[in-house]
Amino acid sequence: MLGLAACGGNATQTPGQGTQSSGAAAPAAQGEADAAVGKIYNPSDKKGGTLKLANTADWDSLDPGNTYYGYSLNFARLYGRALLMFKSAPGADGNTLVPDLAESLGKASDDAKTWTYTLRKGVKFEDGTPVTSKDVAYAVARSYDKEVFPNGPTYLNALLSWPKGYKGGMKDKDADISSAISTPDDQTIVFHLNQPFGLFDYIMQMPMTMPVPKDKDTGTKYQEHVISTGPYKFETNEVGKGFTLVRNENWDAATDPNRPALPDKIEVQVKVNADDLDNRIINGDVQAAIDGLGIGAAALPKVMGDPALKARTDNPSLQRLWYMSIIPDVEPFTNIECRKAVEFAADRTSLFRAYGGETGGEIATGMVPKTMAGYKPIELYKTADDKGDIEKAKAALKACGKPDGFETNISYRTERTKEKAAAESLQQSLAKVGIKLTLKPFPQDDYFALYAGKPAYVKENNIGIAINGWGSDYPDTYGFMQAITDSRDIRAAGNYNLSVKMPEVDKMIDQIKAEPDAAKRADLWSQIDMKVMENAVTLPVVYAKTLFIRPKGATNVFISDSQQMYDYVGMGVQQ
Repeated sequence: MLGLAACGGNATQTPGQGTQSSGAAAPAAQGEADAAVGKIYNPSDKKGGTLKLANTADWDSLDPGNTYYGYSLNFARLYGRALLMFKSAPGADGNTLVPDLAESLGKASDDAKTWTYTLRKGVKFEDGTPVTSKDVAYAVARSYDKEVFPNGPTYLNALLSWPKGYKGGMKDKDADISSAISTPDDQTIVFHLNQPFGLFDYIMQMPMTMPVPKDKDTGTKYQEHVISTGPYKFETNEVGKGFTLVRNENWDAATDPNRPALPDKIEVQVKVNADDLDNRIINGDVQAAIDGLGIGAAALPKVMGDPALKARTDNPSLQRLWYMSIIPDVEPFTNIECRKAVEFAADRTSLFRAYGGETGGEIATGMVPKTMAGYKPIELYKTADDKGDIEKAKAALKACGKPDGFETNISYRTERTKEKAAAESLQQSLAKVGIKLTLKPFPQDDYFALYAGKPAYVKENNIGIAINGWGSDYPDTYGFMQAITDSRDIRAAGNYNLSVKMPEVDKMIDQIKAEPDAAKRADLWSQIDMKVMENAVTLPVVYAKTLFIRPKGATNVFISDSQQMYDYVGMGVQQ
């Protein structure tokens, strides 16, 4: 999940053990820091009002089959229903898998190679048409096509037994996909895997299982009007400006125990200036910055210097890593010693400050976050006070045949002020050893589809380093590491693994999928982390925290461990 990504917590919830507990978290005391971390701030069940949200960028896509940003996965649950979902609850309880469109968690058979789900009865699309298993099967099939839908996850592309040469639900509309997905009746869907996978339930909470009516699918234009199955539907949608959700009269609360559906209306603006947005949240004109990135660099001193504003902050630790990809296909980074020069030259203390200092996390030394199985400290590029080692960097440059340095470009997302600050920090550090780094900003919504995640563009434009970030899709290390280290998922565009292209890592990932012992899986992830760092294809920056300003005028405010930001499903408006 992109930087966020629905993201996992620090405890592994075993599929099949999640329950829909009705026990509510204790309400938080008013007016104190971290009042929405692990508890509910301003609890209320009152309905009505308009929830106002804003985004500094445009959406990657509102189409549930073509989105992967964490905030988008969080928000999509308001208008779409996947087979399963993470419980809308604060803290670790938010990592509990619960049935959504399905009646129960999956029923595994054939040594976890076959997974069966039965749909709830009475669920309808916004036009009143009943939802059937075929609508879910079609939604998954259409998401297979990463040329048309480049942004979404690829788990099901790799796990299911698709027919040879299959091109996806839009291009092969009449193809027999029963080897991968079968629908014996309108309420039953069966997934056929090509290998055992005990964590399959976690994949079923992702938005590509939100049903899509085949006769209403407009391909790339479907994002302009997604056909809702959730409590809200799109009233307006001006791409590039914003959209409004209103109540879906064909949503039946009796079929949906997971969503309180408190606001009457939800208004979302996009492409809002980051500094202006922080001020609007402080003033209460907008309830939240939907991207979940927290307070920007300009507002940080103001917030931390004002006791009243500081008391409105929430600062949770996350299963998220901010890092940089060092692209081994772009000269001169085809030479490992040139990559090591960057590792040694980087002033990690300065990079740490770029992401907000102590409120932004702690200095990272590897890819696996500290609270996930498989974490071990890695000291390969440790320098005094984490400020870089010029002599070691120069020695690496000499070893790669570039004693006087070289020129390359670094990409980052235009709207993200902390990424710009991080790029500028690295630019200054590398300049000390003769490496000239030119900053290349790109829009967030197309960052992976058209720019940093498109290998041909990266090579043509000499992007040697790309700023990146990742959050866990679910609370298991596989849900964090696979998407950013498995080279077999790399395609023509829409990549999130930008630099880890190591066959030995791919083989170890296959070992992990087949390994039932949790301790052995963790050890394998530790080995993968070390191999990635030995190959110097990533520069880890920060094991993330995020500093949020708690919304004015909102109810049921809490940070969910699964979403790693405020949970939008539970949020209401003060009446």
